[in-house]
Parts: sequence; C-alpha cells; structure tokens
Amino acid sequence: MNRSVHHSSGTHLLADLHEANRDALADPSFIEGLLKRAALAAGAHIVYSHFHPFGPGLGVTGVVLLAESHISIHTWPETGFAAVDIFMCGKAVPGRALACIRDGLAPTAVDVRDIPRGHGPSCDPK
Repeated sequence: MNRSVHHSSGTHLLADLHEANRDALADPSFIEGLLKRAALAAGAHIVYSHFHPFGPGLGVTGVVLLAESHISIHTWPETGFAAVDIFMCGKAVPGRALACIRDGLAPTAVDVRDIPRGHGPSCDPK
C-alpha cells in the first residue's frame, strides 16, 4: 500500500494546573478572555471560540479554535484544578500561551507534557 507522508507538525502541550484561583476557574467570561489573550500572546490567529459554564460556582469547558489548531480548557473550581490543551503549528509559540494562562490562573503547581506532532516542516495555517 502506498501512503502519502504527512509533512506538517506542531507542538501539543497538555497542562494540569493545580490549586489555581477558584473564582477565576468558575468565571466563563474570564476564562474565555484569558484563552483569547493566550492565543494572541502566542502569535496565533483566532477563528472561533465557544465556552460552556456548568452553573454558578461550577466549572467551565471551552475551546478557542485557531488557524494554527486550538486551545481548550476544562475547569474544576471546587478543587482548584484546570486541564489545558494547547496545540499549535506554524510560527505560533504554545509556551507563550501557557505562560499567559498560568499568569491568569495563578496555580501553585503545573504539570506539563510536551508532545511533538507530525513530521517534517511546520504547517502553514494560511
């Protein structure tokens, strides 16, 4: 079988934020603004975003779709935890997005997994 080779690549960061600001984790407007600022800080281009609050004082799930891929978040304010997923290719810098999110949520600990995706030169989102 003859397969074509995928030549785009990117960086996928998976971050677990522990003991983050519980009020911020429960605020869908704050979370949406934070992820949009993070995307811009990374040099990414926002295509669309959608955020879903689970009720007063409860968590938020959301995604910012990017020309370069996405940033998503799931929050648990009751435990001060957030799971963040940042996948970017091209010239965008996912580490800058993560730094912005860390600054905004002020976790006391962060566990990050850095996963290279694909092979070859970086994708061009344009």
